[in-house]
Amino acid sequence: MTTAFDPIDLAGTALANRVAMAPMTRNRAPGRVPTDLMAEYYAQRASAGLIITEGIQPSPAGQGYPNTPGLHSDEQVAAWRRVTDAVHAKGGRIFAQIMHAGRIGHPSILADLPGDLHPVAPSAVAAEGQVFTPEGPKDYVTPRELTDAEVRQVVADFAAAARNAVEAGFDGVELHGANGYLIHQFLAPGSNRRTDAWGGSVEGRIRFAVEVVKAVAAEIGPERTGLRISPGNPYNDIDEPRPLPTYTALLAELEPLGLAYLHVLEVSPEVRDITVQLRKQFSGTFVLNPATDGPTDHTALGLVEDGTADVIAFGVGFLANPDLPARLAAGGPYNTPDQSAFYGGDRTGYTDYPTL
Repeated sequence: MTTAFDPIDLAGTALANRVAMAPMTRNRAPGRVPTDLMAEYYAQRASAGLIITEGIQPSPAGQGYPNTPGLHSDEQVAAWRRVTDAVHAKGGRIFAQIMHAGRIGHPSILADLPGDLHPVAPSAVAAEGQVFTPEGPKDYVTPRELTDAEVRQVVADFAAAARNAVEAGFDGVELHGANGYLIHQFLAPGSNRRTDAWGGSVEGRIRFAVEVVKAVAAEIGPERTGLRISPGNPYNDIDEPRPLPTYTALLAELEPLGLAYLHVLEVSPEVRDITVQLRKQFSGTFVLNPATDGPTDHTALGLVEDGTADVIAFGVGFLANPDLPARLAAGGPYNTPDQSAFYGGDRTGYTDYPTL
C-alpha cells in the first residue's frame, strides 16, 4: 500500500515523500524582493516532499497585497536564487507559485511603481470586501477590463516569470488558478462577463487558463509546470454556481500536455465529488489540499492510501511545524500557530517555531 511517506517521481523530479507544503502568503518581502529570512523559512521546511511558495507576482501590475515578492526583475531572480539554494542544500524540492491577483488589490499598493497602475480583471466588476493596504483597510476598487492585447501580454508575463523562476533555481512553477485571483476570475462567470473570445461560453472562460498553461509549458517544459484550482471556491467574491462543467472542460484541454501535476484546493467536504471526478480525468500526479478538520488532520494522509490523491498539501500545519512530515509520522505533538504573525512582521511566528 502506498503511503504519504513514500517517495514519488513528479514528472522527473524526485520527491522524498508525498507531503507537500501548500502556498501561503506571508507578506515579508519589503520592496517586493525575497530576503535572507525567507530563505531560512523555506529551508527549515525542506523535509516536505515539495514546497510550493507563496504567490509571486509575474509583473508589477499583478501585485495584490503589500510586501509580496515578484519574479520580474534581475534583483528578484538573484534573491530567489538564495532561497532555492538554501532549500536544495537541505535536500528539498521547491516550485514557485506564480500568482496574478487581478481585481484583488488596490491602487495604493501599486502607487510607488511607475505607470499609474490599477488593478485589472477580465471584466470591470469589483469584488465585495476590503484589502489591507499601506494606508489601512480599503474597499476593493472597480478593476479596469483588460483589452485583448493586454490579455495576451499577461499570458506572456506568466511565461517570462516562469523562465525567471527556472533561472532562479526553482524545480518548477505552479500557476495559481484558484482562490479568486486572475486565472480564477476568468474561469468564473460572476467575474468574467466578457462577450469576446475570452469569455461568454465555458470554452471562452477557460481560454485564458489554457493559454497561460500552454505558454508556460512551452517556455520551461510541461514537466516543470503545475496548476492549482479550487472549483466552487467563493473566496474573494467568486461566483461559480456550477463549477464541474467548467473544470472538466479545462482538464480536457490540459490533459494532453503532460503537466507535472494538478493541485486541487477543496473549499469544503461538500466538493469531494468534484475532486473525485477531476482525479479520474487527470492522468498525471494529483496533488490535493483537502478540506480537513484542523491543520494537522491525520485522516488526510489516508487520501493517499485510498488513491484519492498522490500528494497531500498542508498549509497552516507547515507554517507552525517546519518538520511537519516527521510530526505526522509520529502522530504529533504539534506547535500552535500564531495567527497574529501570519501576515507581515519579523521572524516571530515565522522562523522561530521549534522542531521535534
